[in-house]
Amino acid sequence: MKLEKYNKELEFSYTFGAFPTFELVKNRAKDVLKIIFHSKLKISEEIDNLIQLCKQKNIPIEYDDKAINRVADKENVFVLGVFKKYENKLASGNNLVLVNPSDMGNLGTIMRSMLGFGIQNLIIIKPAVDYFNPKVIRASMGAIFSLNIAELESAEEYLKTKTKKYCFMLDGKNELGKFKFSFPCDLVFGNEASGLPHEFLSSGESVVIRHSKKIDSLNLPISVGIALYQFNNQMSPERNMSF
Repeated sequence: MKLEKYNKELEFSYTFGAFPTFELVKNRAKDVLKIIFHSKLKISEEIDNLIQLCKQKNIPIEYDDKAINRVADKENVFVLGVFKKYENKLASGNNLVLVNPSDMGNLGTIMRSMLGFGIQNLIIIKPAVDYFNPKVIRASMGAIFSLNIAELESAEEYLKTKTKKYCFMLDGKNELGKFKFSFPCDLVFGNEASGLPHEFLSSGESVVIRHSKKIDSLNLPISVGIALYQFNNQMSPERNMSF
């Protein structure tokens, strides 16, 4: 298998760096094709743990500077994970829904926040960025490998689903923090630039996150993080985030 710079048409993708690669091997070992180290890699406890985990999972390790240099988007990449793309099935329970996410860094950051606040189902509505892009994986710090992710072709397809929907909008009718969520449910967020289409106002409970008039809006990862924090507190008030 000849490795090349990532593009969406490839049947495989990459992790750049030791930490996301460790998360890949720990959570998706059956999809890992191989792990590649650079000759300049310095052995540390983190790297030793990765090597031991690869041995336990029977995952091949290679040293190939040229392969890493050919596919990595930065010069300081010394660990490369190669894995085949896979499909998820959503588990029952709560979902985070992103309608047309367009920024890879934001998507990865949101994945990490999801894992931090205990929601593992992510629904992405197309058109959207490619969630298998290594930039998304790096921004998620490997959290992507602990999530169940499904894609839907359109907002219309999603709106036909019979789930309890909380749609976060600037003109939402319910203020976050002043009502109780019903579980299980979906937390729905729109595109970074345009937000949710107007039809979402009548598709469920519309929610607004109040902020000062000195800004026009919060950015998407911040909004999602605030909502997930409030949501988690209501879902499991007795927990101390040690889950």
